[in-house]
Amino acid sequence: MAEIVLIRHGQTEWSAAGRHTSYTDLELTGEGERQARAAGERLHGRTFAAVVSSPRKRALRTAELAGLTVTETTDDLAEWNYGEYEGITTATIRETNPTWSLWTDGAPGGESPEQIATRIDRVLAHARKILDEDRGDVVLIAHGHSLRVTGARWIGLPASGGGLLKLGTATISTLGFEHGNPAIDSWNA
Repeated sequence: MAEIVLIRHGQTEWSAAGRHTSYTDLELTGEGERQARAAGERLHGRTFAAVVSSPRKRALRTAELAGLTVTETTDDLAEWNYGEYEGITTATIRETNPTWSLWTDGAPGGESPEQIATRIDRVLAHARKILDEDRGDVVLIAHGHSLRVTGARWIGLPASGGGLLKLGTATISTLGFEHGNPAIDSWNA
């Protein structure tokens, strides 16, 4: 049965430092480029019906270095919009807002959990259509928080469920089915 393959982009300077990065369009570090090539090696020999990417440079470069041809880009796969928290670490945010959680509070001037869930639901509906047409596997190349929401939404959890799913840079996760029900086949591999 066909599956959805999730690939988080390779490391950037900000991801290495734990800084929230949504609309800031950063390049991969040398390590991020190495990670992207390694992700491609793990996918060697597989063919995909569609490769859908966030429009951010870090996602597109990861696809290129992994040897994947992007068939479409969509803003719906862009990272959670952190608004006023762009470029700031969680630790710094909690100095003035100690109980803040992206997963339940969203970001001031950015997106709420419900808003990103709506975007990701559109991506999953599109991918599911390709799977249902039996055209083959689908790759989604995006970002840490948006892909964590993708995993949560696939199995019927709210966006906040993504807070339970750790996801490293340039990792591969797979979403599939068990007895016809959406399931996470592998995570953070």
